[in-house]
Amino acid sequence: MRIVWSTGDIHGIGPEIVLKTFLKLQETEHSFLVVGSHKALEYYRKALDLPVELELISDARSVNKLCGTRCRVLPVLSVAEPETITPGAISAEAGRIAMLSVAAAAELCRQKVCDALITAPIHKEAVALAGFKETGHTGFLAKLFGISSPTMMFFDPVTKLRVALATIHEPLEKVPELIRQMDLVGFLENLARSLKTDFGIDRPRMAVLGLNPHASDGGIMGSEEKEIIVPALESLEGLLRVEGPFPADGFFGAGRYRMYDMVIAMYHDQGLLPFKVLAFDTGVNVTLGLPIVRTSPDHGTSFDIAGTGKASERSCYEATILAISIARNRKKTEQSS
Repeated sequence: MRIVWSTGDIHGIGPEIVLKTFLKLQETEHSFLVVGSHKALEYYRKALDLPVELELISDARSVNKLCGTRCRVLPVLSVAEPETITPGAISAEAGRIAMLSVAAAAELCRQKVCDALITAPIHKEAVALAGFKETGHTGFLAKLFGISSPTMMFFDPVTKLRVALATIHEPLEKVPELIRQMDLVGFLENLARSLKTDFGIDRPRMAVLGLNPHASDGGIMGSEEKEIIVPALESLEGLLRVEGPFPADGFFGAGRYRMYDMVIAMYHDQGLLPFKVLAFDTGVNVTLGLPIVRTSPDHGTSFDIAGTGKASERSCYEATILAISIARNRKKTEQSS
């Protein structure tokens, strides 16, 4: 597989975890490429004394010719170079380089030069200072590929917990109406299809959480369960293995997530709070619904430890391993269809 990383915010831990992940994977059968800033990667390589040899390239198609597989040289395709590098600082320049690297790396996957993209963490404030309207990876990639509603999903390779979000970065006051407006049936059908295609699960079992406390207790604390969620699940009876709506607190507290291949949360914190408690160091963010494979570490830029060498590459490593697995599964599906 041909794997591309974007460097993320060069003032965060992105360059460090990419370099450390490469060190773990350089002896594998895959080829790797980083898109972003050669200057930044060289800065962290020297500062942290990491035994990685970087090579600046001008054409991503030369990666395989450069070293093939089991290579100790990490090719770098630069999209821009910063004037200065200041670990831990919020910078418009760093935000601009981060998003340019995502766009360039995604384009390599669109052109099938690379098989999968792993995005290192970006900083939303830095991206906004750089003038980008979309300050998150999911929305930015959706716009690049003309996708109206990609799905944000999280996977933990240790517990095998998968959590998908019905709504993503939305104020809580907007969530009920968004749930009412969305095509919940189509959303669940697409998730089942992704579990089969991307994860190789033929008959996935999915659990849907309620929107309101205690899943509204029969309508006492809200009507969305009765009016929206239950009818959607009933319409899929016999077609998909999907159950709910479950009260979120008891569902995770009792460990019932272990019985399902996917848990669907109605809003961001409902799904990500328990997920990050269970999988803070190992969790992976996956964007479903894109024409390319994209994963990322499930953590931020960690400005407080940037440049210190303390950053763990575990989540980035797991994101890379998962991206390789998804890319393989998609190729198998394409070959068999």
